Order: sequence, then structure tokens, then C-alpha cells
Amino acid sequence: MRRRTVLAGGVLVSSLVALALASPALAASLSVDKARQVDAIAAEVLAATGAPSASVAIVEDGEPVYGKAYGLARLSPVVPAATSTRYGIASVSKQFTAAAILLLAEDGKVSLDDPVGRYVQGLTDGDKITLRQVLSHTAGYRDYWPQDFVFEAMRAPTTQQKILDGWARIPLDYPPGEQWRYSNTGFVIAGLVVEKVSGEPLFAFLKRRIFDPLGMTGVTEDDSKALSPPDAGHYTRYGLGPVVLADKEGPGWLFGAAELAMSPSDLARWNRAMIRRELLKPASWEAMTTSVDLSSGAPAGYGLGVSVKVRDGVTSISHGGMLSGVLTSNTVWPGERRAVTVVANADFGEPQTAISQRIAFLLRPSTGPAATARTLVAQLQAGTIDPALLTANGKAWFTAARLADFKQSLAPLGPLRMLDGQGVQVRGGMTWHGFDAAFGARTLSVSMRLTPDGKVEQFLIGPKAA
Repeated sequence: MRRRTVLAGGVLVSSLVALALASPALAASLSVDKARQVDAIAAEVLAATGAPSASVAIVEDGEPVYGKAYGLARLSPVVPAATSTRYGIASVSKQFTAAAILLLAEDGKVSLDDPVGRYVQGLTDGDKITLRQVLSHTAGYRDYWPQDFVFEAMRAPTTQQKILDGWARIPLDYPPGEQWRYSNTGFVIAGLVVEKVSGEPLFAFLKRRIFDPLGMTGVTEDDSKALSPPDAGHYTRYGLGPVVLADKEGPGWLFGAAELAMSPSDLARWNRAMIRRELLKPASWEAMTTSVDLSSGAPAGYGLGVSVKVRDGVTSISHGGMLSGVLTSNTVWPGERRAVTVVANADFGEPQTAISQRIAFLLRPSTGPAATARTLVAQLQAGTIDPALLTANGKAWFTAARLADFKQSLAPLGPLRMLDGQGVQVRGGMTWHGFDAAFGARTLSVSMRLTPDGKVEQFLIGPKAA
């Protein structure tokens, strides 16, 4: 009972004194107002989910500008979270394994289109499946860990060869290149390729070629054993029961796919390098951050170790991660020179997603129809509306009396915190866009209709059913 009171009632905060990569001070910083809003977001989400802690790092204009840790890294004995606290970053590790392959390609030792069987023997269709395919989840190898818990065999130690025997030396799930299906198995293969070609352990190669050059001095691994204090304990809960330590994966199960542990401040150094196209050659960054195409020609939405999304012309490079007792979110917008990293030591409640999305909404301009909706919400809270945005019918509908009602009812809700798209439909020559508009205590429903020239014919906002 006391643990739950601490988590909900008093979120601890540790400020990041310096998150610089090569210099002893931040090149820039977040505004005081935005910093306070970030702090409020983290505190609210931790209180709502019961997650013990979260840690945040933000990059703006290609430089780290903010980092804080909130809550408790460990519940018993109590250890406050600090910005130096390391968490398992789970599948965010995959992009580092991919980067290792790209570095070896730059060295002329491998090619992305080499067959994996050249380096790892006995794999199903190893003479046909390429390194590019295992790094992009298009190889067809069955995933060895689709569960969201530590299954019984996973409690015991394993080896890479045992994983491959069980999941990569059996019939493929689909012909190589025809589908995209997430598979940790491919990154075990990729990690073994790095070790064979480089002649050194995977982590040693990553440290020498990536972590040390970028100043990522705190990176460790949590495959061989669990993190120890003062680093974060990993926590879970069953239903709405108490928060307890989560089961640990046995040694060997995280190799290549999810083995790294670090602070968000170290991950921000990597994000900075991605934005600035440092460490790797431009062609390597391009290969990593460009979606591969399936054999049908359709984009997979995934590059090499990273998800690739394009919305309203803006590209985001991201990856989430889940281990037993930890959740991670890392998103980079290269064109905006911005990145947001959030790690939480809980595998429940999706705190990392809620915090990351709300921070992104706070920092980033909306695009497309969402930008129009965001503008109109703010105007209605002020009791005004720009007639230049409206059709003739829209102008006639927004009477002074209706604007007064909007202002009186919406202004007390405070600033808009999130705007989630709920669908798009075409009808009557217009395009309908639905949104959930989240404020402090309420979420309202938005219904907007746009004419082909982008003018607003309809903008309704009102109660949303629970």
C-alpha cells in the first residue's frame, strides 16, 4: 500500500545538469514554460499508470536540450531515478546491431545483399536470404519471442545456436521479401555476423565503433545479468495488483535484438548523430532510414533496425521496445532536427507512449488537417474564428452566440494536450476528419469536413462517449 501511495502522490524529479555530447554545457535549452509542461506530462502519466519511474531526453535543432528523470528507479530499498540511471532499452537495441553491419559494409567486409548463409551456416534458405532482409524483418524467419512475457524456457540460459536451431532452421513463415513480420530471430543472426566478421564480441564492437566515438560512456548490457542499483529495476503488475519486480529473461535471450541498457541521455547522443549524419557515412544512414520495399513493390514501413513513417510529408524514424518490466520509445524527426526519448521501468500502462506522444505534440507543429483542427480549437477557446479558413456555409454557421458558447465551455479546459486522428472519409465531395481532442480532464470529439480547396465547411466539437 505504501508503495502505491509514493508512486501516485509524490513523483520524484532529478534534473539533468548537462546532456551535452562533446561539450560540458548544453548548446541550447528548452524554454522554462515548455520544460514545466514536460515535467507536468511525466508526473501526470506516472500518477495515472502507477509506473515507478520515467526518464526523458529531448533533442532540438540537432542538439540535446532537456533531460529529466521522474519517480523511483527502485522501490525497495528506495532509489530515486536520476538522469544517469540506466534502463534496458529493449528492441531499440536493434538499430545498433544494424549500424554495426553498416560499419562492416563501409569497411568493405560485408555487403547488405550478401546471403546470411555465407556467415552463419545451416540456416533455412541461408543461400537466398540477405543481410538486408534479416535487418528489415522481411526474411521469413520465425520470431522466437512474440509473447509479452518471459515464457518458461526463457527463464533458463540459452545460446545463439539454440535460438537458431529452434526458430531459424525450420521452415520459413513466408518466402523471403514477400511480407514484413517482426522477428527478433533475424537480429540474433545479424549479431553473429558482426562477431564472425569483426572477430570480437558484439558488445565490444559496438563500444569501440559506436559508443566510445559518440561519448555514450554509460552504455552497458543487461543480457548476461539484470541491472543492479543504482540502475533501474524492471517492474510489472498483474491486473490492478501491486507493482512488483518483473521476471528476468535468462542469459543469452537478448543477444543482438534487445541486449543494451543505457540512459536516455546516452541515447540522445545517438539521435544527435542520426540527425547530423555523423559516425556512419551518408549512404549508410540513407540505407538505415529508408523503408525497404517488399517483392510486390510496396514499402514495408521499416528500414534497417528502425521504423520509417511519413505523415503529411514529414518523416519519422522510430522504434519502441519492451522487455519484462521496461518500455522504451525513441523517435527522431531528421528533417526537423528533433528527437524524443522516453524510458519507463514498467511493462504496463504504456507510460512511454503517453509521455512521448504528449511531448511531441507540445514541441512539434501539427501538419495537414490536424494543423487546421488544432488552430480552430485554439480560436474557439478564445471565442473567435478566422473567416478565411471557412467556406460560405461555415462562416454563416459560426454565429456570435455559438462562438460565445464555445468560448465559455472550452476555455476552462486549458490548453489542448493531444489531437488523435480517428478516421478519414470522403462524402459529398468533402473529406471528413475525426479527432479526439484531449484536454486536462476531458477528451472531446471533433468532426471536421473540408472542401477540396482545404476550406472548412464543418467544425464541430463536443462530448465524447466513454
